[in-house]
Amino acid sequence: MQLLKGLIQEAAALGSPAPEVEAARMLTICNACRYCEGFCAVFPAMTRRIDFNPVDMRYLANLCHNCGACLHACQYAPPHEFAVNIPRVMAQVRGVTYVEYAWPKFMGSAYQKNGLFVAMASSLSLIAFLLFTQLLSGSLTTTSKTGNFYEVYSHNTLAIVFGFVFLFAIAALGIGLLRFWSSIVPGTISPAAGSEAVHDALTLKYLGGGHGEGCNNDDDRFSLWRRRFHHFTFYGFMLCFAATSVATLYHYLLGLQAPYAFTSLPVVLGTLGGIGLLIGPAGLLYLNLMRNADHGEKSQRPMDRAFIVLLFLISLSGLVLLAYRETSSMPVLLSIHLGVVMGFFLTMPYGKFGHGFYRLVALLKNSIEKRQKNTMLFGSD
Repeated sequence: MQLLKGLIQEAAALGSPAPEVEAARMLTICNACRYCEGFCAVFPAMTRRIDFNPVDMRYLANLCHNCGACLHACQYAPPHEFAVNIPRVMAQVRGVTYVEYAWPKFMGSAYQKNGLFVAMASSLSLIAFLLFTQLLSGSLTTTSKTGNFYEVYSHNTLAIVFGFVFLFAIAALGIGLLRFWSSIVPGTISPAAGSEAVHDALTLKYLGGGHGEGCNNDDDRFSLWRRRFHHFTFYGFMLCFAATSVATLYHYLLGLQAPYAFTSLPVVLGTLGGIGLLIGPAGLLYLNLMRNADHGEKSQRPMDRAFIVLLFLISLSGLVLLAYRETSSMPVLLSIHLGVVMGFFLTMPYGKFGHGFYRLVALLKNSIEKRQKNTMLFGSD
């Protein structure tokens, strides 16, 4: 008890400590209690340590799925003087992670502070630019009876522009992940550890709660809807990515030119993915709006919602474009859709989309760590 009181006094003396310091204080208390040990991957990983350095905290924060169960189960949660709130402090540390490892770093900082503004401003600027180029080329009033987008923008133009944006997003996200991976010193990857981490990520195992009943959202009731809406979002996105990949193979490998029939594989995959990306983000936005304020960091909500809103707008604009591709509205709708898509990819490495990859890295380290012979790890300064 004296140790715990000492930690509280130390935190008070620091005024407003860095998130990693506050997280270390809370997890030291959790390590003494261990009531939540079976709730998720964080607490078993915590018990393999007797001290917590900032890198440890960033790893554990990204291992946290923010299900909220530990907060409602904790006997030391506010208003107790120990003020243990693991979901909030882990969200704060994740925010530090996204900025610390971001490339370029100023983008991570800007997106953290004004995520919704940056995302929407980027998309609207790109939409305005695309419409302006159409106005100059005279294609703004093009009416296509075949729904051919290349009558507005040539295939080479779209390939070059989107290729650049996509490669930038992959490079920025890849550099951030490599920095994170190197800092947490994950160890040797075995096939068993790799497959377990991928399985846990794809099934969202730890959004099932400690007992498989789901997450807490607005109160202490358990629900699986957050997990379900995440699945709609992720697999909807993957179906859309598959549609683009198949269309690329059609074009370059088979010599089949767009536009493709409504019954073709690219269109069917894209439509199903689009529906998933309407249901998932709409559900996640509703849950985010209803979420208990103690389950996260309030200042990060604009960043969270920017990601959700952009995905929803990508899907909505894509489905509307598909429905009206053979009308005079097609050029404008195409510019809106392309602008939102490019805005999403430009901001993708710095927001909630990137958190899935950081979490996968953390899950991989956890799987490796569980298999290490020396299971007690010591923090360092």
